[in-house]
Amino acid sequence: MISTTAPAGNGHGIEVPRGLSGVVVTETRLSDVRGREGFYHYRQYSAIELAEKRTFEDVWHLMLLGALPSAEDRRRFVERTLPLRHVPEALRPLLPALAAPGGGPLDAVRGAVSAAGSVLGLRPLYDLGPEQRLDDALLVSALTPTLLTALHRLSLGLEPVEPRDDLTYAANYLYMLTGEEPEPAHARAIEQYLISTIDHGFNASTFTARVIASTGADLASCVVGALGALSGPLHGGAPSRALDTLDAIGTPDRIDAWVRDRVLAGDRIMGFGHPVYRTEDPRSRMLSGIARSFGGELVDFAHEVERRVIEILAELKPGRDLHTNVEFYAGVVMELCGVPRSMFTPTFAAARTVGWCANILEQAADSKIIRPAARYVGDTPPQPVPA
Repeated sequence: MISTTAPAGNGHGIEVPRGLSGVVVTETRLSDVRGREGFYHYRQYSAIELAEKRTFEDVWHLMLLGALPSAEDRRRFVERTLPLRHVPEALRPLLPALAAPGGGPLDAVRGAVSAAGSVLGLRPLYDLGPEQRLDDALLVSALTPTLLTALHRLSLGLEPVEPRDDLTYAANYLYMLTGEEPEPAHARAIEQYLISTIDHGFNASTFTARVIASTGADLASCVVGALGALSGPLHGGAPSRALDTLDAIGTPDRIDAWVRDRVLAGDRIMGFGHPVYRTEDPRSRMLSGIARSFGGELVDFAHEVERRVIEILAELKPGRDLHTNVEFYAGVVMELCGVPRSMFTPTFAAARTVGWCANILEQAADSKIIRPAARYVGDTPPQPVPA
């Protein structure tokens, strides 16, 4: 524990763990993670069951509007969001400069979302009513996947692909990314991945979004801040790194030596372990099943690596009980579905933007600014100022 004890009279003196781990900072109706059970949910529904049984549009509706839609609700929701996928004309000339080689896709989309907020005139949340806030949330969450894919293609010297109104959210995402209509199995696999990553408790990027929302800033600013938090390799930047691990191992006969070397050196093996789960990550379990449905050498190799890592960790680090996290099989599934590795984390961001927007709306309904304290540990003040 870290003591934040400060001089009497300033209202502090609370004991908190490093990184605020486990500290409850607000109440939410959106989601929760029960790490010891290996379970998480969106509102009152299992997130994994939603991924298995419902569409992305249904869960988007659930998170932002509060309930799963009826068939008529879904039709109206799709009608409402389809026009929002298209990049506004005033924003289009700015995209080539943002997509210039050298930066990453999340760097580019941060600039694009910020520019969109300015071009579209998004106003501070503090000044808006609930309906206008919802309109802004739907706009940003619908537009972000289009921006991500357009920026990716522009960075490669390719023309952006316009969204198609006859394709679902997930199928349209793959279509805009590759320029080809995806196979139904690939679209459904990506849809299940996207649903499973919409929200996941009070993670770093969600907390960032809510801190900014608590200031009353506009919704685009909140999402830009969340994208910045997600870009860190300890948060959203791991799916491609987990797949890089498979590449580094190379062949089944190299698994044991490679893993033992890393474990004994104290190195982290990307794709294993999670700060919340103390059992199997339910997202990894679902994605592992999706990977098995495709089959092939990559899938077989990934499962063998998983098996041996867990066995070797149990031998060399007894009591650690580490399992694969969402990034391990997310990388495998996205690779099989034709998503370039540079777009693994941006694909995660496309889904998580919906979760951020839901959290932003919830935070905006409570005007209390988030203003924690820090414990000063520098030299004792006041010291004389040197001449």
